[in-house]
Amino acid sequence: MIKTIYFEENTVMLLDQSQLPEKLAYERCSSSLQVAEAINKLKVRGAPLIGVTAAFGLAMGVNNYSGSAAGLDEYFRETKKLLASTRPTAVNLFWALERMDKIYQANRHEEPDRIAQVLLDEAEKMYEEDIQINRAIGEYGQEVVDLGSNVMTICNAGALATCGYGTALGVIRSAAGRGKLKRVWACETRPVLQGARLTVWELLQDHIPVSLITDSMAGYTMKLGQIDVVIVGADRIAANGDVANKIGTFSLAVLANYNSIPFYVAAPLSTVDLSIETGALIPIEERHQDEVRQISGNYLTVPEVEVFNPAFDVTPHDLISGIITERGIIRPSYVDGLKQVKTNTRG
Repeated sequence: MIKTIYFEENTVMLLDQSQLPEKLAYERCSSSLQVAEAINKLKVRGAPLIGVTAAFGLAMGVNNYSGSAAGLDEYFRETKKLLASTRPTAVNLFWALERMDKIYQANRHEEPDRIAQVLLDEAEKMYEEDIQINRAIGEYGQEVVDLGSNVMTICNAGALATCGYGTALGVIRSAAGRGKLKRVWACETRPVLQGARLTVWELLQDHIPVSLITDSMAGYTMKLGQIDVVIVGADRIAANGDVANKIGTFSLAVLANYNSIPFYVAAPLSTVDLSIETGALIPIEERHQDEVRQISGNYLTVPEVEVFNPAFDVTPHDLISGIITERGIIRPSYVDGLKQVKTNTRG
């Protein structure tokens, strides 16, 4: 499995996903600012991976600190604030930073070198936990995939979006490993084409059959009887089960519901935000208009046209058949199920 992130010689090494599939390249980040810029520019992406990347960025920032012990608290707060400002929708970012904050507060009276080490140890622990969590999600999730199934997905919720294995693609991997999978239908995922660039590349690396379609072809593909189940990832799940995920997910859920196709969300419990009552309260990131106007730097339209470019949408809980987590599959009512499982889980 390809590494999306690793730490060496006090630098965070990130797989630059903006260059895939044309080029496999790593970016060396030697400062928290560089890590923040990599997250913001989608060089690293996917809610679980964003969280772990921010954790490594925060640990590295403390390790780079050269001021007085008295000034470390303010420096830590500012570095944390910088990393938190990168992507507003993915709750794993804030979950990871708060987890690192607790470690910092418990050790803040130690020497800066010691604090940096315990923060790095925690980031490494989060990295290893994420891989195990994804494998558990895959094991539980493969139960919803029947023998000979065609699975549709959108965006990339695979190894590239995590520290390894994946959430939605983790389910697909586990199903494929049991010989249950016939084919994956990957929506291209406009405007940044994570499905076309990343999901297709990742599945072909694992020799999993995949067909690429434009987002607008999803409904017709379902109508033709080509899809048995839809499985997607998530960037934030509200207390009532509403799910924020890559733009286009809501449309898939509506189409799946109309065609009587099960629609599942696969995500770690760190993506569940019980402080948000409904999806209407989830902040939705809007990105640069040129992401829609251009592909690979080439304009597709009139350069000055006004563009609406939300990066995510919200799928209401009543369109979701189940939420696949590392603790099992949660089904309606989500209010009770999410609260029960989340409160019995660290983080």
